[in-house]
Amino acid sequence: MDIKDRIIQDLIKRVEALTRRVSQLEAFEHENKRMRKEIRHLRAENQQLKVENAELKQRLNKNSSNSSMPPSSEGYKKQPAFPKKAKGIKGGQRGHKGNTLHQIDKPDEVVTCMPGQCTCGHVFSEEEMIYTEKRQVFDLPVPRLKVTEYRIHKAKCPICGSINFAKVPEGVNAPVQYGPRAKAEAVLMNVHYKLPFKKIQLLFNDLFGYPINESTVYAASKDCYEKLQRAEETIKSSVATSKVVHADETGIRVKGKLHWLHTATTQLYTYLFVHENRGAKALESEKSILNNINTWIVHDCWGSYFKFTQMHHAICGAHILRELEGILQTGKSKWAGTFKTFLLNLYRTPFEERVKRRPLIEARYDRILKIGNLSEPLPMKTVGKRGRYKRTKGRNLLERLIKEKESMLAFAFNKDVPFTNNLAERDIRPAKVKLKISNCFRTFTGAEIYARIEGFISTARKQNKNVLSELFNTFEGSNFLAENSC
Repeated sequence: MDIKDRIIQDLIKRVEALTRRVSQLEAFEHENKRMRKEIRHLRAENQQLKVENAELKQRLNKNSSNSSMPPSSEGYKKQPAFPKKAKGIKGGQRGHKGNTLHQIDKPDEVVTCMPGQCTCGHVFSEEEMIYTEKRQVFDLPVPRLKVTEYRIHKAKCPICGSINFAKVPEGVNAPVQYGPRAKAEAVLMNVHYKLPFKKIQLLFNDLFGYPINESTVYAASKDCYEKLQRAEETIKSSVATSKVVHADETGIRVKGKLHWLHTATTQLYTYLFVHENRGAKALESEKSILNNINTWIVHDCWGSYFKFTQMHHAICGAHILRELEGILQTGKSKWAGTFKTFLLNLYRTPFEERVKRRPLIEARYDRILKIGNLSEPLPMKTVGKRGRYKRTKGRNLLERLIKEKESMLAFAFNKDVPFTNNLAERDIRPAKVKLKISNCFRTFTGAEIYARIEGFISTARKQNKNVLSELFNTFEGSNFLAENSC
């Protein structure tokens, strides 16, 4: 083999080696692309797992201070939302008006206590008695039902021979029945004091010796519900025309299914209604009065409320503080601590000073959220899932605060707007006690009966009315709200 052939063979070998190297490089490049793609997928999956892990930790660490969980779920560990610092001495403070018993001028019964025979044997006469002091004991009389018998007469006219019957008093419809005061007390026990029908029956038997039937209590509640229709209309119109309205909702069980108890309430009036839905379907229904409100409404930032554009919105500061505390406990969002401090300081600042410093306050608000926007993870696409991008709790709250700045700062620059929505929460909380005792409402009508009567009782309490007397007046055909509507 000559030199030329050897050179050709050598070149062929080199080309083959280069071809193999190129193939290897292409394989490496393909493998590199595959691995890079896999790394990106693993990183995204890792980030998603970190978010899910943080969410699971937040769920485990949830309590009433960092979430919407009720304080009652914490037992004896619960703490107030705004704990008061100890100042001065304990007990009643100077100027505090107590409710101690005071002696009255005209007691129902007077018992005279005279000294007996002296140790020396002398018997005292009335002239020797000296009045020294009086002591009064306030006690309950022996409870009993007052029975009134109506004897119905008739007479035959001696002139024309017609038979004339006496007119039976209105409401006396049966040979034996309970009167309006007994019905009012049974309704009050069932609705406001949350006693089940069986307990009311036992209590009536213990107090009066008459075990009232469960059907009688239900019939009395339904009758009261129907008689309160005009009063409820007065409540609805009064709430709708108030300067500030508080709104909230809570889940209740009706016939074994989830329903919602909604409220629109003020300092003097409470309106409650039951609906199958929580959101827009309920708030835009005929039962709701939100369409008639064009003033301020305070709520917990539930999205369905913002659909009502004719009113001014204010967000509950207590809800935001709890969310901020929950984010803080993850230890990764420093902006949440700064914003929490800012919000609490703003709440404690006198109103006049807030108004003067409004531009500085708004600038500080924007600056904190701008820092938060840089530190919070951006929305990311969930691996293997379609739909909205995944957001952390902090990112969700941050975007909400940026979007609803005016509503969040409403309390700061409007004297009539409070910092929290506690008024509405207090008005729907009794329903939770009702459910803890009775578990659920057996019928939708029963839930509606509860809502209307409880709203009326709450309104009466807010206006310092005697609740039992107003329920009695309702059975008699009138009450303070019906009179005001005339």
